Amino acid sequence: MKILVIQTAFLGDAILTLPLIQKLKSKYSESIISVIAIPASKDIFNASEFVNETIVFDKKGNDRSLKAVYDLFLKIRSKKFDQIYSPHRSFRSSLMVLFSGCKETYGFNTSSLSFVYKYLVEYKKDIHEVARNLYLGGFDISGDNWKIFPDIKISPVINKKIEYEIKNNFKNEYITIALGSVWATKKYPIEYYREVALHFISRDYSIALIGGKEDVKDSESISKELGNKVVSFAGKLSLIESIALINESKVLICNDSAPTHLGMATTTPVLTIYCSTIRDFGFYPYADNSIVLSYDNLECKPCGIHGRTKCPLDHFNCGFKLTPQFVIDMISKDIINKKLN
Repeated sequence: MKILVIQTAFLGDAILTLPLIQKLKSKYSESIISVIAIPASKDIFNASEFVNETIVFDKKGNDRSLKAVYDLFLKIRSKKFDQIYSPHRSFRSSLMVLFSGCKETYGFNTSSLSFVYKYLVEYKKDIHEVARNLYLGGFDISGDNWKIFPDIKISPVINKKIEYEIKNNFKNEYITIALGSVWATKKYPIEYYREVALHFISRDYSIALIGGKEDVKDSESISKELGNKVVSFAGKLSLIESIALINESKVLICNDSAPTHLGMATTTPVLTIYCSTIRDFGFYPYADNSIVLSYDNLECKPCGIHGRTKCPLDHFNCGFKLTPQFVIDMISKDIINKKLN
């Protein structure tokens, strides 16, 4: 059986698609599973033992033209897939399904052009995204049953140069902090992250800062200011290397963004800070040793499901009301403390 999974959304969404792929591979053990993904998430799918092929679609870059889209449609059709699952609900994803020639297609009832799917599944807003995707695949998600499924398996291979840099810099135990997000209103204030880092340095921990190229300036600024106990890896690591680094750290502290989902591929406790968004959107860390922090006593929160480029009211209280001391106290007294001691 040849199966296609379409997931061209953000990196975090891609990671949350892996449990569905793994269950499909378990159900159809002889199947060949292909995934359509954007360049930012291709490494995640390439590192999964359950994905046979990753078809990269650079929808915001080289593949924006009508010719590139048409060529992709032809490629999908030529592969003659037996089943297609589309967790992504966009117009373009539905067009891929429409022109695929596949007869067994599965999509959410909230998808654009939902009529193109043979089987429509309810998009349940009140459950986790992993559970929604498993539901799309026809798996039992009643109660907490879905939590037995999302064992996100990847193969974290780290190159020797980075491995040496980690061992050389971290003579003692370290905490990983991911400063960034695609959306400005999802970013915990940089000066607050600085205070959190200082606290753990005072407890003799080192700090590893991770992120993309867009996070290099902030990460290196904190690293230079706080000294050799803080090492910036922003812009230096692949996604898989970031997972390897997180896995060896005591705690991951991050925003409501892709790193929180990277943490689900490790055994490391994750503390996720929600600024303008909320846990109820269904993209929270679901492992038992994870914590969500959010200041919800605001009439303006949430101001959008994806966050915004700036606070609409120019006060950003959803971030500033979550003081560094509150974050530190939660780490120190809650379940994460088990791994810190």
